[in-house]
Amino acid sequence: MATPHNSAEKGAFAKTVLMPGDPLRSKMIAEKFLKDAQLVNNVRGVQGYTGTYKGIPVSVMASGMGGPTMGIYSYELFTQYDVDNIIRIGSAGAMSPELQLRDVVAGMGACTDSNFAVQYRLPGTFAPICNYDLLSFATQAAKNLGVRMPVGNLFSSDIFYDASGSTMEWAKMGCLAVEMEANALYCNAAYTHKRALTICSISDSFVTGEKLDAEERQTSFTNMIKIALEVAVMAADLPDLSK
Repeated sequence: MATPHNSAEKGAFAKTVLMPGDPLRSKMIAEKFLKDAQLVNNVRGVQGYTGTYKGIPVSVMASGMGGPTMGIYSYELFTQYDVDNIIRIGSAGAMSPELQLRDVVAGMGACTDSNFAVQYRLPGTFAPICNYDLLSFATQAAKNLGVRMPVGNLFSSDIFYDASGSTMEWAKMGCLAVEMEANALYCNAAYTHKRALTICSISDSFVTGEKLDAEERQTSFTNMIKIALEVAVMAADLPDLSK
């Protein structure tokens, strides 16, 4: 069953997988939030775990940084491991003055400067979006938890150190925050007819210049994680897409 990037056995992953970028955040979520979590994959140190949350099987595995790595891991989970739902939980840089450090934002769509979708040879520009059911569950979970969670477009950039300085140009079109993985995830979900959602916590701001340090990014995004786990519970009633 193993792929070049995943040594897990068939059936080792739950139908819903939470995907932070950071392997240490994956480990923290498994240890702090999941019951009876077992390490099922550690190829390249991505640390994939499966356990239960409120009695529902849930997996968590890191995606690494950027569209290419998210593209690899999410594609293999969707196509080789019968995963139906992937929820990216990561950090993002605020592009809207309405967002503060540690705020939570959900990506309805994902704009990009990447050429990831060129592989599909479409006669135009593909606009990747999240799954509505997962987004609906997330907005309900945020409301239940008393967490404000703006919903809108994210900007998935291929460039972290942008020499052009043009990142904030995307804010003119209403993009709320910049991250690096949502677009590739949404493209893979569309191509494989699976479900995906991105929920991010604000780690820094292009508006104010504020930023969290590496340890704070790894350990302090509790609201985002709780929302994603509640989505996993609600998603257990969705139709099985692997049949």
